[in-house]
Amino acid sequence: MTDSREWTLEGHGGRLVARTWEGGGSPSHVVLLAHGYGEHCGRYEHVADALVAHGAVVYAVDHVGHGKSEGERVLVTDFERIVDDLHQVDGRAREEHPGLPVVLIGHSMGGLIAARYAQRYADSLAAVVLSGPLVGTYDAARQLLELPEIPELPIDVAVLSRDPEVGKAYESDPLIWHGSFKRTTLESILRGLDAVMAGPSLGPLPLMWAHGEADALVPIDGSRGGIEHLRGEEFVEKIYPEARHEIFNELNKDDVLADVTAFIGDVLSRRAPTGS
Repeated sequence: MTDSREWTLEGHGGRLVARTWEGGGSPSHVVLLAHGYGEHCGRYEHVADALVAHGAVVYAVDHVGHGKSEGERVLVTDFERIVDDLHQVDGRAREEHPGLPVVLIGHSMGGLIAARYAQRYADSLAAVVLSGPLVGTYDAARQLLELPEIPELPIDVAVLSRDPEVGKAYESDPLIWHGSFKRTTLESILRGLDAVMAGPSLGPLPLMWAHGEADALVPIDGSRGGIEHLRGEEFVEKIYPEARHEIFNELNKDDVLADVTAFIGDVLSRRAPTGS
């Protein structure tokens, strides 16, 4: 597997644990990766492996209240502050690899974070990939907020992937949150969705949208409105038949990763070279 190293930074809500994956040669680009709700960046080792094999150096961080980072578990009060934290990681990547183009990848809740990041910092990015992104509408959040008390129901791991080993690993991972949603986080998600819809399209910034057709956790129809709002001049859509929410962990994950790396490679091949 690709070599990785952990490091820390001070985020808006305490100490954050970040990770960098790099190969033995000189990278051609940086990938900034935003993980999803309740999980952590350590679940993306195989994704980083594929990206590094195609010339990337990969940076990711456990968001506040997630994984090894500090903060009350899965409590998000404002997604704009999560974007601020990710921007610090981006700054570290640019300091260590000056002049390299930066590609942003976000999955699920990380797709919401990536969408707002791209709206705020579009001019600094080379491309964006959104995987099963929480953009557009999310009826589940509104339905839960209508209840007098949010039920203590862990996620049904069957919605993650058709591969049962993914569900087993998820259930046994102590760094994953296995409790219920928090009301404040759900309210923040809805505000974040509104912020994306109130923000600009990505204009000339290339966007790839990848989604499992059978995603029951972040349904494709809910995300489509957000994607249609975000998409600009260069857009690629990949919908995977029968695939569930975690397309990077699905039975066809190799095809998904090949599509992502091909999209990045195509975008970068058409960029004018920049100095360091």
